[in-house]
Amino acid sequence: MTKILKQVLGIDVAQNELVVSLGKVDQSLTKDIYAYKTFANKPSGFLALLTWVKKHSDHAIAVHYVMEATGVYHDKLAHFLSDQSLKVSIVLPNKISSYMRTLEIKTITDKTASQAICQFGLERSLTLWQKPKKIFRDLKQLTRERDQIVADRVMTKNQLHAEQTEAFPNERSIHRANQRISLLNQQEKEIKKEIAEFVKADKELYEKINLVTSIPGIGSLTAVITIAETNGFNLIRNKKQLVSLAGLDVISKDSGTSVKGKPKISKKGNRHIRKAMHMPSLNAIRNDERFKAVYIRLVSKHGIKMKAAVAVQRKMLEMIYTIWTTGKPYDKEYLQKTIGAV
Repeated sequence: MTKILKQVLGIDVAQNELVVSLGKVDQSLTKDIYAYKTFANKPSGFLALLTWVKKHSDHAIAVHYVMEATGVYHDKLAHFLSDQSLKVSIVLPNKISSYMRTLEIKTITDKTASQAICQFGLERSLTLWQKPKKIFRDLKQLTRERDQIVADRVMTKNQLHAEQTEAFPNERSIHRANQRISLLNQQEKEIKKEIAEFVKADKELYEKINLVTSIPGIGSLTAVITIAETNGFNLIRNKKQLVSLAGLDVISKDSGTSVKGKPKISKKGNRHIRKAMHMPSLNAIRNDERFKAVYIRLVSKHGIKMKAAVAVQRKMLEMIYTIWTTGKPYDKEYLQKTIGAV
């Protein structure tokens, strides 16, 4: 009888459904993806998924559940599976996309995506996902709520400006817009207060946030967003992984002599981290001589200001990670030591 060495369920997660493919590797190292099904992305669908997996898998070998990080749609399933003490791994979308390009897949569908995720899990040794600590989960919810409030306020201010510049502005519309802006201002103030209270209540977190904010341009809110979105850098093993998670990794498209694409950041990562690093990097470039020197050197090298600014963002994000993991304060000579890697 052929011995099974590994079993993987690849899960392509959408808002309303889970498309899954079940595969195995036997002692001859033959990969076989042999079962496929779709389930609802809700608690009843999760239970049906477990029943189906038990029916189609070998009970002697634990099934490894592998899925892409898809915004917030995968969160409930990941927590559900973890609560059942099952093996779960969450993979960055850009890793799956890069892997799929190596396969002979001509048409990408939900089914082929789940099969690719399954095969990726069968071939790779993946880090197991761990549920984030409650403090990081709470901070993530608050910082994302604040981000939405800021976006709503910008939209309302634009509407107010448009109304005020009308030939015959409606005074009641202007009044209501001002009321909405006042409400949003108050709500943002309340959220910032809650965030500060959460941080202050956790002594270790408070001390580490203070260390992180020693970096020029990094304020407490930026530090909290970065820490919350990475769950305290849980499962981040190196700077390269972190840069990829944020979507600040550089990709280029070159093929022979005919295709020479311009290098650009992938943006296939956590947009909240990228957004959080934008303004701090600009402030650091304007106000800190060390970051300014890096920025000027890069602009003089290739003449692209945005590319240089993104390089500074990456360096600042790496600094946050280094300070968080080592517990050491900001080193003013850090940029000089790593200048060749920018």
